[in-house]
Amino acid sequence: MFKKKGFTLIELMTAVSIFAIIMVISMGSIVGIFDANRKSRSLKTVMSNLNLAVESLSKEVRFGTKYHCGGGDVTLPVNCASGDTSLSFLASDGSQITYRLNAGALEKQVGTSGIFVPVTAPELVIDDMGFYVLGAGNTNTLQPKVTIRIKGHSGAGKSRTDFTLQTLVSQRILDI
Repeated sequence: MFKKKGFTLIELMTAVSIFAIIMVISMGSIVGIFDANRKSRSLKTVMSNLNLAVESLSKEVRFGTKYHCGGGDVTLPVNCASGDTSLSFLASDGSQITYRLNAGALEKQVGTSGIFVPVTAPELVIDDMGFYVLGAGNTNTLQPKVTIRIKGHSGAGKSRTDFTLQTLVSQRILDI
């Protein structure tokens, strides 16, 4: 009664069961690949944003003068070997620029009375940041340089990715 072309009902049920098991395993793999792809694209976007923010900061610091940690008016350069979460300096056009860590974001202020504007995307959370200034005073023989250290993460739960970034920026103008 259930025979078609020589197959029994048990053989058909076995074949359908094996096919169903293989499809479930395959679909699980495909979903895993899509999740990995989504995480990879998200991480690439966040890291591109961080790269742009650090590149912009580095370029401004490279052409700046009178570095010191902390905010306030920049009058004299001050070394900061112990590190700080903010950095102020004079830009190449003479305006004061301040970068700081605030609520997990890197922020920038132009001038002493301007507002702080976030430089990093909201998806990027900076957990710890430090600016270290060496050679800023005129009483030494060191070329002024700023070390920037950033620790943070993007995403949450299983898709969380931690990162650590450090760069050293030397003043372009000779400090003789």
